[in-house]
Amino acid sequence: MTANTIEPGRRHAVESTGMKRILQLTLLVGLLAPGLLRAGGDEVVVVYNQNVPESRVVAEHYAQMRQVPKSQVFGFALTTDETMTRQDFRKDLQWPLAEKLEAKKIWRFGRVKVPGTNGAPDRTEARVVRSKIRYLVLCYGVPLKIQADANLQENIPPGVPTELQRNDAAVDSELTWLPLIKTTVPLYGPLNNPFYGVTNATLLNPTNGILLVARLDGPTAEIANHLVDKAVAAETNGLWGRAYFDARGLSETNTSYILGDQWMKAGAELCSAYGFETILDDRPETFPADFPMSQIAIYAGWYAGDADGPFAQPTVEFMPGAFAYHLYSYSAASLRTATQHWCGPLLAKGATVTMGCVNEPYLAGTPNVPIFLSRWIGAGFTFGEAAWAAQSSLSWQTTVVGDPLYRPFNKRPAVWNEEFMRTHNPLAEWSLLRMANLARNRGMPLAAVAQNLESMGRTAHSAGRTEKFADLCKEQGKPASAIDYYQRALTLNPSPEQRIRIRLELGGLLADQGDYAGAIANDKKLLQEDTGYLGRVNVGDARRKLESELAATNTLAK
Repeated sequence: MTANTIEPGRRHAVESTGMKRILQLTLLVGLLAPGLLRAGGDEVVVVYNQNVPESRVVAEHYAQMRQVPKSQVFGFALTTDETMTRQDFRKDLQWPLAEKLEAKKIWRFGRVKVPGTNGAPDRTEARVVRSKIRYLVLCYGVPLKIQADANLQENIPPGVPTELQRNDAAVDSELTWLPLIKTTVPLYGPLNNPFYGVTNATLLNPTNGILLVARLDGPTAEIANHLVDKAVAAETNGLWGRAYFDARGLSETNTSYILGDQWMKAGAELCSAYGFETILDDRPETFPADFPMSQIAIYAGWYAGDADGPFAQPTVEFMPGAFAYHLYSYSAASLRTATQHWCGPLLAKGATVTMGCVNEPYLAGTPNVPIFLSRWIGAGFTFGEAAWAAQSSLSWQTTVVGDPLYRPFNKRPAVWNEEFMRTHNPLAEWSLLRMANLARNRGMPLAAVAQNLESMGRTAHSAGRTEKFADLCKEQGKPASAIDYYQRALTLNPSPEQRIRIRLELGGLLADQGDYAGAIANDKKLLQEDTGYLGRVNVGDARRKLESELAATNTLAK
């Protein structure tokens, strides 16, 4: 990996560590080869809260956008609180939903023989044997979590850790095993997900005991209502932009938490292998507020209690269809807030899909980031399929927010690129970057990558491609050419955060080349262009140091 000069030692541009390593990380066959399964609205049941008028509005809008049959949109009278009791969950939602699915002939239950394990005899269970649907969408107003029930008595086997002897859960996660409702399922602790890491999406089916549950939710009904609009738009044009990962720089001796860091680093490796411009932060702190995090397509990080850094600022540059996730025990303790926890603020800032935990899940009980990304991007799973394939536990604390049918990686990058080039789509700026990065991953020399990128399309009107040329020149040890390209990119209408990043890169290069006057002028322009830039103090300190260097140089020249 190569250091990024924005802040030496903190940010790293990620390069692929080799296809063999990526395949080991993801257990995938057919990298960048989306699967053949296509999900449609007829595979969805939509549930809304009859006591929240906006809930029905969200449900009907989703059903219209995804062409869900009206006979598969159900309303139930539920509490208007985000939390419901176990008793209310059973009598008002869980059992009424299962009964309606059976009565509408969406599900058919039957007797299934289950082989015994560890010497136990075979047994017969009542479970779903035929299903017309695979997905359940809960709409704004449907409660988020089930509170612990101290009166619920279960025979807990010896050896179960005390911290797992709990029966609280996310409503979403508790409904994933609805196909098994007529069997005896323990409610304490997490329930093993037998499809964790699955590479065949067709196995994620109620006939195998799992229902793919997601919700259209957020701080406001308006935000929830538009999640499907953003998903459909991104499916039409693909998901493009940059990928950011926030690890903590933990050492291998930190056995309690190293798994989280491994997930973030593996996720960064994957996105780099998939051709995304990828940045990995490996310091203990989260991304600072003044970090120029532009054009976010994918974000995953940990471990802060509330949205902070760039995500706490007034404007966040989420690309249409963006996925954003922050690993924290209570990241989804409430979705009705735009400032607390993580899921609510990320949705309020413009993310299209996210995941989170409503209560303490413990690290292994949170979604596996590289498995999610490999299934969603590499295998072409829907968001709902990828989210639950990445979850080791059901009946636990995870909530999945966004349209579960969302599938933006439904074409190979080369197909998108050919289409964009043919139709002169402005998104060709991004498809060309992915094609260049993929070529590099295959071993193409840097000079050839640059030449190939230029041959695939003009760069005169693209800030992104021109910035990429500058990056490639810099990496090849051609600072003069890199400076020229960065300066050109600044004239091509970069996004606000992209402009800051280019200015910082340009200033560093100018200073390295001894052009202190140029670096000082560049810093002044940065502060003029963004009067609210949170890194003003650091830029001012750097400029004063450069002014001292310039003065010393002029004195020596005399």
